[in-house]
Amino acid sequence: MSTLILKTKINAPIEKCFDLSRSLDLHTESMKSYKEKVVGGKLTGLIDLGEQVTWQASHFAISFKMTNKITAMKKPFYFVDEMLKGPFKLLHHQHHFTAAGTFTEMTDIFAFQSPMGLIGRAVDSLFLKRYLHKLLTARNQVIKSVAELP
Repeated sequence: MSTLILKTKINAPIEKCFDLSRSLDLHTESMKSYKEKVVGGKLTGLIDLGEQVTWQASHFAISFKMTNKITAMKKPFYFVDEMLKGPFKLLHHQHHFTAAGTFTEMTDIFAFQSPMGLIGRAVDSLFLKRYLHKLLTARNQVIKSVAELP
């Protein structure tokens, strides 16, 4: 299993950062270049505990669907989404938020594992980990830019 840890400092209240991170509409906007769209489950708005969303996306010229569920949440401090069905053997994404004065520190702990045993582990370490880091960083920059709007 591979794990990414990203920290993003945002000049905005914790509640705003928490809600923007749960926004299906903002997620869709931030992933437009990957043709991600919601095709099932909760379709718009803020996803909440116990709710599911099915995404359709295209990465590496491969189109696929992935269903995730919010399995844990303590507003506005953290939530967890886990893949129920999709291209990974395992996907577990923790979103943590810590208030620090006028700033919020947003921490992503993104654990994943590709299928196909040894071949999947090689794919993860050779390029998928870097690709997912770039993808999450870009998404976090969209959250940051929207959160810091007056």
